[in-house]
Amino acid sequence: MADLSVKMAGVTFKNPIIPASGSFGFGREYEHLYPLSSLGGISVKGMTLHQRDGNPPPRIAETPAGMLNSVGLQNPGIDYFLEHELPNLATKGTIIIANVAGSTVEDCIEIASKIEGTAVDMIELNISCPNVKEGGVAFGTRPQMAGDVTKAVRDVTTKPLMVKLSPNVTDIAEIARAVEANGADAVSLINTLLGMKIDINSRRPVLKNNVGGLSGPAVFPIAVRMVWQVANAVSIPVCGMGGVSRYEDVIEMMLAGASTVQIGAALFTNPTAPIEIINGLTNWLDERGIKNISDIIGGVKPW
Repeated sequence: MADLSVKMAGVTFKNPIIPASGSFGFGREYEHLYPLSSLGGISVKGMTLHQRDGNPPPRIAETPAGMLNSVGLQNPGIDYFLEHELPNLATKGTIIIANVAGSTVEDCIEIASKIEGTAVDMIELNISCPNVKEGGVAFGTRPQMAGDVTKAVRDVTTKPLMVKLSPNVTDIAEIARAVEANGADAVSLINTLLGMKIDINSRRPVLKNNVGGLSGPAVFPIAVRMVWQVANAVSIPVCGMGGVSRYEDVIEMMLAGASTVQIGAALFTNPTAPIEIINGLTNWLDERGIKNISDIIGGVKPW
């Protein structure tokens, strides 16, 4: 049987499959379906410094081959996570990735400081949430600001630091190089693409926030292209995501240069997708006599 383990930013994952932040909560809702220990890791619901109610509804809309969301980082706050959710997760035998977001650099610094010394294995710094009107969206679209917030967090934590990038930019490789230069140990991409849906009868946007983040299979080819571009622009590892729903998608992502792969919107229609994907990867590798999945990372052969 093929070895599915991969190493990213000094952390060993038993397999490359990670439920994406915002789609898996803190894992409790999925525990009755399969052991969380079967997953490579879990990127938990994005945490802000204080409890956040998120954007007013309606904040979810179905689109062709995808969905729009403007949830707006609803979460109970970092202190609640550390006190009530992390102790449970720490018993599950999987890598814990704390996704954090701040409206200011100072917020990001304080959140990262609180995580230091805990059972969290890695920080995923979200500088790119498209449905929040302050903070992240600005950090993630400007190289200087992306670099500044990365350095500020790097200076206060010894945890491996992965920075989550926005696709809503002209040159995502430029942003990736900026965060690498300022201490990022890895990058994850892509976050959702900014989109909009209009009710033709009311003539109003379907989302109360007017716009939201597009995810699902519709964005997959864009995600693969950006993963490939970034993997060829930086020397730090890449975590790929965006429209992944099948084991074949994971293989594409890894061939493009991803070391690990996050599963997001697919969980809403198929909550057992991660397990099906892990089984599919094993069979695909075994059929081809590939002993280690890490051997396919970056293996695409451009024309």
